[in-house]
Amino acid sequence: MSQLEVLSARSPVDFDFEILSCSPSSPSAFSHSYQEKIITKSFISSSAIIHSTLKDTDTHEIDEEIFPGLPPLHHGHPNVHLRNGVIKALELSAQGEPDAEKAFFVGDLSYIYQQHMRWRKNLPEVQPFYAIKCHPDPYVLRLLAALGAGFDCASNGEISQVLALGVDPSRVIFANPCKASSFIRQSAKAGVEMMTFDNTDELYKVARIYPGAKLVIRILTDDSKSLCRLGLKFGAPLVTVPALLCKARELNLDVIGVSFHVGSGCYDATAFSDAVMRARATFDMGKDAGYDFQLLDVGGGFEDDTFETTASVLRNAIEQYFPERENLRIIAEPGRYYVAKAFSLAANIIARRAPPQADSGSQDVDMDPEQPSVMYYINDGVYGAFNCILFDHQSPQPYVLSLNGSFHVPSSVPLRASSVWGPTCDSMDCVCPITQLPSTLEVGDWLGFDNMGAYTACAASQFNGFEVSNAIYTTGGGHLSAEVRKVLKAFAAAA
Repeated sequence: MSQLEVLSARSPVDFDFEILSCSPSSPSAFSHSYQEKIITKSFISSSAIIHSTLKDTDTHEIDEEIFPGLPPLHHGHPNVHLRNGVIKALELSAQGEPDAEKAFFVGDLSYIYQQHMRWRKNLPEVQPFYAIKCHPDPYVLRLLAALGAGFDCASNGEISQVLALGVDPSRVIFANPCKASSFIRQSAKAGVEMMTFDNTDELYKVARIYPGAKLVIRILTDDSKSLCRLGLKFGAPLVTVPALLCKARELNLDVIGVSFHVGSGCYDATAFSDAVMRARATFDMGKDAGYDFQLLDVGGGFEDDTFETTASVLRNAIEQYFPERENLRIIAEPGRYYVAKAFSLAANIIARRAPPQADSGSQDVDMDPEQPSVMYYINDGVYGAFNCILFDHQSPQPYVLSLNGSFHVPSSVPLRASSVWGPTCDSMDCVCPITQLPSTLEVGDWLGFDNMGAYTACAASQFNGFEVSNAIYTTGGGHLSAEVRKVLKAFAAAA
């Protein structure tokens, strides 16, 4: 069996040495995920080893183009492609290519596939409608569409993006309670019937523009224990629901069900139980208003680390409050659950700023170990992929991909308190205010960042003229890679 095949995605294995973790709070937090068996002394030697290892795999599907116009699909563990990307950057730099050291993502489609199988195992009654806003990546959308997922869209642009793939309009919910009139009109033309509302004005708009819409009333829930609280902007308090439903009935509109959202990144599973209880009350209010609801949308907020616990709480709540559900369709709007850990980012150190004593090489110089003494500047920042720091309350921590022209980073390398900054001329562009990094890091070395799939590339800008980072895609290794490719090829053929 080849080395790549034993590097199963996201699984700890026994490696020969550690890739250095740089988290100030947990020095060994990344040690298992980023150790390697391919020991290298230089980028050139590692390039030969990586390519020879790839040849040993039992697949001919390397660099395969399934969808015209999209990047090719690679095979193998994502860590290998992080290193391959670094090697490629070195080659381009030697050729004088502009922006040769550009930062880049590596997306592991096999991880998304595994997350979908995990969803089906734990929530078999709930159909996921992927929240496109989280990461509208073309491969992510195609894979989830091929796996039978629906899509949560918030704009005409997102709806068009999904329907262009051949997705049936019945697999789309326009889950924005406050929509532009022109967007509602386009929805009607596209045949997208399901859409949410939480106020009277929205009912008047829909009655005037799209009276045949299938409406879903979005109720307010307790989102106080979530990363991003959506109740500040959306959701009808239960006390207002009877009047809203009466107005909908008066306007002869078809309300088919109830939706809620406990907030993005919910870390308390009991919030789902409370929300389902409120939804039950709303179903009863619907009967009083003359409706027979047949849809329950449990929204998003699903976290990878707590998914099994959340799924258990949600299943129990549905069983308790909706014991009779033969005619009940249940959907959800997961986003970060699918993609957060599917993408990593590699960024190049383009500049370094340090006081003379830090450059002396001595570890005995008089510097406060709790204060950053060296500033590293990388070629992506908060106006690019790291906008998740500002908009999604994330705190990305770097680890070392390459050190002084080698992927081999011994654990004995001395560390120094450092800060990491983005490339723009804005002082707000700080990626990491303090972290422990090797004192021997140089311009040209590379840092890696994990969990960069959710709310990163989707909100990146080209502020200051810096381009958005591109992505390299892999379908993982072994039988799972073949399974992902099989699904994508079938979808491409059908389209």
